[in-house]
Amino acid sequence: MNPNQSPAQGGVPITEDAVRRLAAQTVGPVLLPGDEGYDVECASYNLAIPQQPALVVGAANAADVRAAIRFATEQGLPVAVLATGHSALPSAGALLITTRRMDGVTIDAEARSARIEAGVRWQQVVDAAAEHGLAPLNGAAPSVGAVGYTLGGGLSPIGRAFGFAADHVRSIELVTADGELRTVTATSEPELFWALRGGKGNFGVVTALEFGLFPVSRIYGGGLFFPGEQAAEVLKAWGRWTAGVPDELTSSVALLQLPPAPEVPEPLRGRLVAHIRIAYVGPADQGERLVAPLRAIAPTLVDSVAEMPYVAVGSIHADPPTPIPFVDRSALLREFTPELIDTIIAAAGPGAGSPLTVLEIRHLGGVLDRRPEPPNAIDLGDAAFTFYAVAIGGPDQAESFQDYLTRLLHAIEPWSTDRRFVNFLGAGDATSEGVAAAYSPEAYQRLLAVKRSYDPINVFRVNHNITPA
Repeated sequence: MNPNQSPAQGGVPITEDAVRRLAAQTVGPVLLPGDEGYDVECASYNLAIPQQPALVVGAANAADVRAAIRFATEQGLPVAVLATGHSALPSAGALLITTRRMDGVTIDAEARSARIEAGVRWQQVVDAAAEHGLAPLNGAAPSVGAVGYTLGGGLSPIGRAFGFAADHVRSIELVTADGELRTVTATSEPELFWALRGGKGNFGVVTALEFGLFPVSRIYGGGLFFPGEQAAEVLKAWGRWTAGVPDELTSSVALLQLPPAPEVPEPLRGRLVAHIRIAYVGPADQGERLVAPLRAIAPTLVDSVAEMPYVAVGSIHADPPTPIPFVDRSALLREFTPELIDTIIAAAGPGAGSPLTVLEIRHLGGVLDRRPEPPNAIDLGDAAFTFYAVAIGGPDQAESFQDYLTRLLHAIEPWSTDRRFVNFLGAGDATSEGVAAAYSPEAYQRLLAVKRSYDPINVFRVNHNITPA
């Protein structure tokens, strides 16, 4: 151990004796900065936001989580949680609970449900559910942690057909700031259940989730890749096309600046491309007819749209599976007009010198617009599309990336709503104002009331924070 290297929130060092007592109560490791294994335990997907907590607990079960939270409150430490770190925020000065050891998945085929533990990634659930001809509302990237994604809403590649992932949560096992483990349902604690589904990590540490699954084993899906020089035409054609598609078809379009890497297909390597992503849960022949107008836009560089087993759904977006350093920003759009597309092309199209690796627009609507029963905190207002931009690069580029992204968001402001989607809030937007913009004013006041009831001293504040004060 390395005592006196990790001051608690009030400036009092975390003593070796205190850490030893905590370690005696946990199955997983308890590590201070400088301890062997500390850096590996704190490793996160976004390398641009290194995790440097005062103490890290590698939780192996719910009892470890309870012990860690009780220790944090005794020491005056805020609590941060890390599963995969796709949307992690800096944890300096905090007690960090990592959940990757909690990786149990149980499928109840008769009830069409899954119970997952805190550290489970989506591909584990997809694979387990597929054995029973079922599918979850997983993220586009199968390496994303399932719990954090669901608490923030969860926008699936098949979301227009079934709604948000949070809409289908049935129960939540949660350790609150008092160190108590609760099973939260619509009947046991209805206000907390409402808030957890959309309120992210503000109310405790989730140790397990139970949610519904869907009878989907195959989809018609994949990607159409067009040369970047045709980006304006592709975006405008896709925008027109979305107006007439059924709820069973979920799609997005992205401008991708792909690296000259050997894992990138040769026709796409080292160039700007426009990428239309398709996931249709109906029959393949009907999907082919629906996609035909997109194939008619222009000759494709790559066309991978075909019938596929649902276990391959991650190939549609093909997000990088390994950690990368990135800066991201987002918005919600009321509409996707030719004038907006011209603005996007001027900022990030061919010859613009954009630093972006990804500029993505996702089509909303369908079942996403229908509020579930029981209701939850998600409300995207009059948004019809999401807007998400990512620049990949080292810490020395972060400031210039943020400057560019700020200018880009200002340029698209005439088409943006005043709302945000909390799962797409990057570190630069995780301010009080940014988080409040993820909810209607009424919902935010209701979330504040729940926060004050369950976490009045804001133990859980290393997150997209709803400040109780």
